[in-house]
Amino acid sequence: MDVTTGKLSGKAAIITGSTSGMGKGIAERFAGEGAAVVITGRDERRGNQVVGGIRDAGGRAVFVRGDVSQFETNQLLVNVAVEKFGGVDIIVPNAGMLGIGSVTELPVETWHRTLDTNLSAAFYLIKLGIPEMHKRGGGVILVNGSIAAWKEFPAHPAYCASKAALVALVKQVALDYGPMIRANILCPGQVDTPFLWESTKAFPNPEEVVAQVVEEHLVMKRLGTPEDIANAALFLVSDDSSWITGASLVVDGGRILGG
Repeated sequence: MDVTTGKLSGKAAIITGSTSGMGKGIAERFAGEGAAVVITGRDERRGNQVVGGIRDAGGRAVFVRGDVSQFETNQLLVNVAVEKFGGVDIIVPNAGMLGIGSVTELPVETWHRTLDTNLSAAFYLIKLGIPEMHKRGGGVILVNGSIAAWKEFPAHPAYCASKAALVALVKQVALDYGPMIRANILCPGQVDTPFLWESTKAFPNPEEVVAQVVEEHLVMKRLGTPEDIANAALFLVSDDSSWITGASLVVDGGRILGG
């Protein structure tokens, strides 16, 4: 890992929900391209493991434990990025929760908790990060959304609603803060992570459901990997996509094509 020559050399990034799954893959990819990364999640052991791996490979990282559904946690993340790495250039609101249950069965508390984690947390970090990006002359916002913004999944009303709202939020941010700041949303399909397996708890036969999902990827015939998502994320935050803003990039192995 050469932090001086990568596509993100000299940049400071905050990636939420980055102790496992897609967030971890994104953080490791960004660090490998020279970014200093702020890792965050609620599991301190896993967070320290991610930071340790990045540092062992020659990268720069720091872990902040916290719940991003709380405004104060997002303020802390921005403060740490400024204190440790000099500022904020890239933010990736990635943390999420499922809130499984049909509309009539879903507890009101779970509805609010899901929207707080998936939607409000992104708003908080964007709101707090933009002023720091302005101090650096610009920056990039990349929200990790989902194909659930357009495609329904059984017993996922809060999740689907929150992901659809993120698409609109990103477009608004891109309009209001460009050209100095670019904002896009990445919309993955089913990626082989602990989060995916958690979502199958809505069904009585999780392993069969995942196998069926693979078959429904009519084109690629496989689940995504965190590396697939990290590669797309790198493109959208690097100068390779300097004329892309307000966009929704679907990375789903053709899953939406299956209906």
